[in-house]
Amino acid sequence: MDFSIAAILAQDGITSGAIYALLALALVLVFSVTRIIFIPQGEFVAFGALSLAAIQSGKFPHSASLLLAFGLLCMGKEVITQLRSKQPLNVKSLALSAGKLLLFPLAVWILARNVAVQEWSLFAQVLLALAIVVPMGPMIYRLAYQPLAEASTLVLLIVSVGVHFALTGMGLVMFGAEGSRTTAFSDARFELGAMQISGQSLVVIAVSALLIAALYFYFERSLSGKALRATAVNRLGAQLVGIGTIQAGRLAFTLAAAMGALCGVLIAPMTTVYYDGGFLIGLKGFVGAIVGGLVSYPVAAAGALLVGLLESYSSYWASAYKEVIVFTLIIPVLLWRSLSSKHNDEDEE
Repeated sequence: MDFSIAAILAQDGITSGAIYALLALALVLVFSVTRIIFIPQGEFVAFGALSLAAIQSGKFPHSASLLLAFGLLCMGKEVITQLRSKQPLNVKSLALSAGKLLLFPLAVWILARNVAVQEWSLFAQVLLALAIVVPMGPMIYRLAYQPLAEASTLVLLIVSVGVHFALTGMGLVMFGAEGSRTTAFSDARFELGAMQISGQSLVVIAVSALLIAALYFYFERSLSGKALRATAVNRLGAQLVGIGTIQAGRLAFTLAAAMGALCGVLIAPMTTVYYDGGFLIGLKGFVGAIVGGLVSYPVAAAGALLVGLLESYSSYWASAYKEVIVFTLIIPVLLWRSLSSKHNDEDEE
């Protein structure tokens, strides 16, 4: 290996690491706010990429039908909840819910079905793909997780596994077993000495960096961001001061879905994405989140970059074992955390 090869591998590793960093931050966000290990994070990656690929190929993205189905189920859940409360129906609340859960998905479905969206600009196509996939995040929380919000972490993990398999099966039905790619955001290439840097890699790194910076300012400066941080620090304390933990959970899932779908849009021009391909990508983000202990955002992002670099250099030295090497990184991290943390024996309390 010479310097030029090492530089190319570093470029690939940083590009992949930027994607894994976004997914790691999403996983840490969801876990810290809701105690849910969000295994289906990878499905949003696949749905975002494959929805954009369907739009660009002139096909109807069937994920829009899934969004409408989720909206109908959530609306039915809202009506049933109000009927069970034995209180008069809150017509204003139901009307607002209908606008979010029915009218918006229906408008997106009609737009994707009847308008020649493949002729739109790339930016508009990306916005449509995000409009299809991102609202699924809070809807899935409403249907699968909100009724069990106070359950144990183990129960929530089992639910996550079930949701993952359900979404994977739906992905196969909607998109088929064939993989897809999308149009690159940039075909430019820049020469830096003996190394060539692709414009697509720069786009991925720049968008990831901007999004991470935006998340930092959101959590530091906005009221809703501070509410999320408060819920993450102390869920019961947040409830006592009037912060709605259910709303915080929905917001966390919305942000996680947005980051997952955006990751899918960013990687689709560089690699072929399959209906179940997001799971492996999400797992690598999960390794980064484990490095951060599922609580530290900066350490999780740094761990995700380490995963990307490790994967890139492993593909050169031992390509057949690169996945094994990446996931083996969890073992020393867990050992170190086990030895450095204080243990509390529940039987002694």
